[in-house]
Amino acid sequence: MTDEAHPLIARGKLSLVLRPELGGSVTRFDYDAGDGEKIPIFRSVMPGADAILDQACFPLVPFVNRIRGGAFRFRGREIRLAPNLPGDPNPLHGTGWLAPWDVEKPSDFERVLRFRHAAGEWPWDFHVAQHFALDANGLAVTLTCTNASDAPMPCGLGLHPYFPCTADTKLDTDVATAWTVDADTLPVDEVPATGRYDLRARHVCGADLDNGFGGWSGTARLGGPAWPFAVTLTSAEARFLHVYAPAAGGFVALEPVTHANAALNRAEEEWDALGLRILAPGATMTLSMRVDVTPR
Repeated sequence: MTDEAHPLIARGKLSLVLRPELGGSVTRFDYDAGDGEKIPIFRSVMPGADAILDQACFPLVPFVNRIRGGAFRFRGREIRLAPNLPGDPNPLHGTGWLAPWDVEKPSDFERVLRFRHAAGEWPWDFHVAQHFALDANGLAVTLTCTNASDAPMPCGLGLHPYFPCTADTKLDTDVATAWTVDADTLPVDEVPATGRYDLRARHVCGADLDNGFGGWSGTARLGGPAWPFAVTLTSAEARFLHVYAPAAGGFVALEPVTHANAALNRAEEEWDALGLRILAPGATMTLSMRVDVTPR
């Protein structure tokens, strides 16, 4: 999948393949170990995998994680959204990950994907861009959202990269708090990030986590003795990190996000503390993510 429909960017030992038509997603991000061997930095996507949740990374816009019951109130109006994932009654991750995106090519080492949402169930027009750039050391992604409607709009952004992992893989990052969750992966209590929620030098593969974390430092390191490189993920704008490490192992998702899970269900007075932004007409917000790859 390296034609114009699935553009390939390569620089040095790094290569990236995008699937614009499938939610503006990334389908490969690899390290060239020589002799034709490509080692996945983001998790491998099986040939023919055409579901968005099987991809290596995708954007979250104009909200992240879930809205309890698909309903929230904003300035005197009730907004209702239908479920958007089979088997889950609570819509999640916004609309961008379920729509096709257009492609632009600013240079050999960059691509820009664009998506325009027309008001519907989400009753605001907005425009989104993802800018991908490779350099010799890593990948930079910038996600921007502009309120194109004539009324204020709540907004949150995130990115959802999946990384391969084994029993030796360690995550090392600083967070202050964690949210416990119920059976629907909705937040229950905010607790100190200790014990099972401590993410410092943590063997994370198979940790059975699907939790949001607050007070994130903005930097997370991932690696293991079998990896020929170390990975450092940074995000200047994300105050929160969501970690999905299923008990079955095989991968871990490290999601830099601008707001807490189900923040839209809380009173507007709490939104600022929970990371939600209110965009005036014409206003833009940005989330950046950088993934540095350091050979051992």
